[in-house]
Amino acid sequence: MILDGRDPTSVSTAAQALRAGELVGLPTETVYGLGADAGSDAAVAKIFAAKGRPSDHPLIVHVADASGVAHFAREVPAFAHKLMQAFWPGPLTLILPRHPDVGAAAAGGQDSIGLRCPAHPMAQALLLAARTLGVHGVAAPSANQFGRVSPTTAAHVQGEFGDNLLILDGGSCEVGIESTIIDCTRGAPVLLRPGRITREQIEATSGQRLRDKEELAAPAPRASGTLEAHYAPKAKVRLMEGRALQTALDVLGKDFDGATIAVYARSMLRVPSAQALYRRMPDDAAAAAQQLFAVLRDFDAQGVNLIWVETPPETSDWEGVRDRLQRAAAS
Repeated sequence: MILDGRDPTSVSTAAQALRAGELVGLPTETVYGLGADAGSDAAVAKIFAAKGRPSDHPLIVHVADASGVAHFAREVPAFAHKLMQAFWPGPLTLILPRHPDVGAAAAGGQDSIGLRCPAHPMAQALLLAARTLGVHGVAAPSANQFGRVSPTTAAHVQGEFGDNLLILDGGSCEVGIESTIIDCTRGAPVLLRPGRITREQIEATSGQRLRDKEELAAPAPRASGTLEAHYAPKAKVRLMEGRALQTALDVLGKDFDGATIAVYARSMLRVPSAQALYRRMPDDAAAAAQQLFAVLRDFDAQGVNLIWVETPPETSDWEGVRDRLQRAAAS
C-alpha cells in the first residue's frame, strides 16, 4: 500500500507500524529503504527474510540527527564528528564501534554498526515521529530483493514486495545511488563504499588521508553493498569503453536485435537498428547516478537479455557510478 509521504497522517501511520515491529518502505535521498525498528531483533529479522538477505550481512541504521548516534555507538572519533557536522543530514554512512547491548541483529553480529542521518524530508519526519514512540533508529537496507537493482521510486518498492507493504511515497530519489560508507573504527577514515560524497571531500573535512580497505592489515568490517556482485538487473551487464562499444555495434550490423540488447552510453553512437533500446548517459556524474538504477530497471522491464554500458570516467566524481556498474557486471 502506497501512502502520500507529504500527509502527516501517513507518516504517523508508518511510525506506528515501525513501533509495532512491522516493515515500512521509506524514501531517502539515496534510494528507498526497507525499514524496521533497529532496536528490535525480531523486527530486523523480518528485513532479512523479506529480502532473502543473509543475516550476517549488516544493515545501515538511520537516525534522525547526530544525537541519535549515542544510542548505538560507544565511541565516536574526532574525525567522525567532523564528517557528521559537514555531511549530515546527507548520503554518508559511518561505521562506528557498537554498544554491545544494542543493535546486534542490525549489525550482523559485528561489534561495529553503520549509522546514517538521511536528508530526505519524509525520512526525517518518519524518524522523528518514530523516536517519540521509542524507536531510536530504523534499520533500512535498499528495498529490493538481495543483490538486485536498488529502488528509486515507491512503485519500484511495490513491484518488489507487493501491495501489503506500507510504503511512504516521497517521489524519485535525488541522489539515486547508495551512501558513501566510511569505516571509523581504525583511527583513520577508510572507504568501504563510494557514493555521492567524494574522496576529496572526506579528506578535506576529516583532515586525514582516506585509506582504502585493501590497505588494512586486518579485514574491514562487513558493510552494506560491498559484495563483488551486487546491484544486478536480470539482464547481463557488460561494461565497454566507447570505441569498443561502437565496434561491437558495427560488428552486429543489421543482425542487431534491439529487443535483445540495450545500450547506455555517454558517447554518440551509430546504432544499426531503429528499434534499438539506446539511452544516453548524462555527461554529469550526479545526473548519471540519479537515473542509473531507474534505467537498469526500465531495460529489465522491456525484456532485454544484455545491457551494454559505456565505462564511466576514472575520476572521483564518477567513482560511485563506476562502483555500482562494476558490481552489476560481476553478477
